[in-house]
Amino acid sequence: MGSQDHSYDGPILECRDLCISYFTRAGEIPAVIDFNMTLNQGGSIGLVGESGCGKSTVAMAIMRYLGGNGAIVRGQVLYKGRDMASLSEEELRQLRGNEIAMVYQEPMAALNPSMTLGRQLMEVPLCHEKISEAEARKRAMQILADVNLPDPERVMAAYPHQISGGQQQRVVIAMALLSNPSLLLLDEPTTALDVTVEAGIIELIGQIAKKFSTSMVYISHNLGLILETCDRVNVMYSGVVVESGTVTEVFDQMRHPYTKGLFGCIPLPGADKSARPLVPIRGQLPLPHQRPPGCYFAPRCDFFKQGLCDLEDLHMTSVPNQPGHDVRCRRWQEIDWSTYKPVGVGVGEVQAGEVVLSLNKMKKYYEITDNSIAAMIRGKRVRYVKANESISLEARASETVAIVGESGCGKSTFAKVLMGLETATDGEVMFNGKDISQEQVQKRSADQVGSMQMIFQNPFDTLNPSHSVGSQLARVIRKFGVETDGDKIEQRVMELLDLVKLPRDFARRRPRQLSGGQKQRVGIARAFAGNPSTVVADEPVSALDVSVQAAVTGLLMDIQKTYRTTLIFISHDLSLVRYLADRVVVMYLGRIVEQGTTDEVFAPPYHPYTEALLSAVPIADTSVERTRIILEGNLPSVTNPPSGCVFNTRCQRKIGAICETEVPPIFEPSEGHRIACHLSREEMLAMKPVISLAATPESPAAE
Repeated sequence: MGSQDHSYDGPILECRDLCISYFTRAGEIPAVIDFNMTLNQGGSIGLVGESGCGKSTVAMAIMRYLGGNGAIVRGQVLYKGRDMASLSEEELRQLRGNEIAMVYQEPMAALNPSMTLGRQLMEVPLCHEKISEAEARKRAMQILADVNLPDPERVMAAYPHQISGGQQQRVVIAMALLSNPSLLLLDEPTTALDVTVEAGIIELIGQIAKKFSTSMVYISHNLGLILETCDRVNVMYSGVVVESGTVTEVFDQMRHPYTKGLFGCIPLPGADKSARPLVPIRGQLPLPHQRPPGCYFAPRCDFFKQGLCDLEDLHMTSVPNQPGHDVRCRRWQEIDWSTYKPVGVGVGEVQAGEVVLSLNKMKKYYEITDNSIAAMIRGKRVRYVKANESISLEARASETVAIVGESGCGKSTFAKVLMGLETATDGEVMFNGKDISQEQVQKRSADQVGSMQMIFQNPFDTLNPSHSVGSQLARVIRKFGVETDGDKIEQRVMELLDLVKLPRDFARRRPRQLSGGQKQRVGIARAFAGNPSTVVADEPVSALDVSVQAAVTGLLMDIQKTYRTTLIFISHDLSLVRYLADRVVVMYLGRIVEQGTTDEVFAPPYHPYTEALLSAVPIADTSVERTRIILEGNLPSVTNPPSGCVFNTRCQRKIGAICETEVPPIFEPSEGHRIACHLSREEMLAMKPVISLAATPESPAAE
């Protein structure tokens, strides 16, 4: 498989004092400075850091894809000892896709929508190797089987839009692996995927890399994934590496304040929103032309010392007795992590109040017409998509209820029914004592609409680019009758900006002048402008960096406490759910399979689906031990769900025909903790925890 020579025994990739700049009308913008990295055959290095720190720029420089205005201004990229800068366009073309392959963050951007997937896959060996169409087809079929795609024949004949996001990403990975590359670059390859799909893909990449001794550079802001996939890690900040070493050294004995700051932003198993809250890194990443002298992290660092940290010529220094563990900090040996106790963004204990929202056997079906010949013969042309089936739950004032599950489980449909964008097919949706299940948003009163608002996943799509931030907030205040006087509206806009911790002069800015995290804060301010009693948050922080995530999460909790708001939090990030939620509702294929308090749902007994979800969560903690459960197969079609228990086709604890024929009973191990499963009481109570903490020596990470 592949035509290249694997006999080379030196480092696969070396970056030596690499400096990369972009040239704009404003002049030269240094994106990456003095970047060094050595990757040996079969090794894997993670690049981590906030957005804009230069991770993807390094990958593009390795591929020589910097575009017309980007250039390597100093240093070298050596691939198998050859300087990439000395290669001709034709030599580069032969390397790319053949010896060096890249998997991009967005699979749809990497696939041609007008070509079948089979044709796109076959192009790789046909372009790089002298083989026949039949051989290319055989190879493409084999690699699709290797990446665990069901029915490779069907996938080969399909167009990209005809398969799911997780399947698209597997095809992109298959394409990258077709020629058995020596070097694989992965740029956030699982960001848009469910944890279950992500777990399968991570395991798959590991297996294939091991099988073919592929070397990997893995770019991610998910530190849990880096722990699972890499041997070494480089922590980047504003274009420079601030700490590098083995994953164990950097995770357990971190030395740089920025590395420590990143870990403080992540909801690890020990974090608690009341007792041990997250600690966001204050401030923002400096723009390349506004970097401070000396240490670039200085304005955000709790250990900054004038006259020392702001001196130029700051270089990497080695940690004694840990060869290869280097830190770019002048004070790292003086810092006593054991006494460092930064203040987090906690809210203290909050008591839940009266029931604000109550759903009783709510159903939402979509009618579809089947024009197939078989349907016409049977006379069954109308079928139903059961997006939500018999949903019953309650949410109280000041309470956060999380809705979790894979894509396609009915979370967003549930949100649409709440917001009045869809009406329920059956059942009740009681909101503040009134049934709103049949009321579309246009027919709801201004009070009703104002008292239930939504924070959307993508802050870029939810703000009007042609209006200032202030005018968009003012419109909501006027629309819901919160204030009518112009001066009072302006005052309320300023209070909202204070509430989401944005400068007041942002009222005059357009959305394009804000960062992703700032836009999301404006989205939150807009949601709270009408004084809502309930806010539905649909993946509100998934598009943000961990540092911004921690700040926005803290902000949401702070506002929730002030206004005693009910928060319906839709997410597939179970680490964040464990940290933020008071109650958790687990959905699968439109049905609730488990619900209870967060402590109940995250500890056995579990529904087998909850167990699989928890086992798939990557956790950035070397002391955590997990039982791995990789779910087989794909989510069944909602037009033809399995009979009996809907999870039976993928269940790792299936006990027989009863699971296929009978709807499972509700097992209630404690009051309010409900699990829909056929397993016996004894089997349920005998379940072992999926996630457990192993005893480890004291380390800065554990402080």
